[in-house]
Amino acid sequence: QVQLVESGGGLVQPGGSLRLSCAASGSTFRLYTMGWYRQAPGKQRELVAAISNGGSTNYADSVKGRFTISRDIAKNTVNLQMNSLKPEDTAVYFCNARNFAYGNYWGQGTQVTVSS
Repeated sequence: QVQLVESGGGLVQPGGSLRLSCAASGSTFRLYTMGWYRQAPGKQRELVAAISNGGSTNYADSVKGRFTISRDIAKNTVNLQMNSLKPEDTAVYFCNARNFAYGNYWGQGTQVTVSS
């Protein structure tokens, strides 16, 4: 089982940057594909970025070139660097860990608000 704790959300002006971090418990962290999802009010949860256990990444079209996902196997963390933030990036951001054999886990979420 994996427990995920997000941090780093907050209020930022348009054009600003934030860095989200997700700390994962458990010794099998390296086996999971890690992802960041977000959910805005009245909208469905959507994938923002993901990184496989092999290091391959994929991004939503809306964040390509602005967001970067990375993972530190030794520290059991996955980060999301968000630059050039826009008001439409405002949402609750969730960390996710998934593995076909070991399961699918979610963090509690962290609020990101982009507003002047």
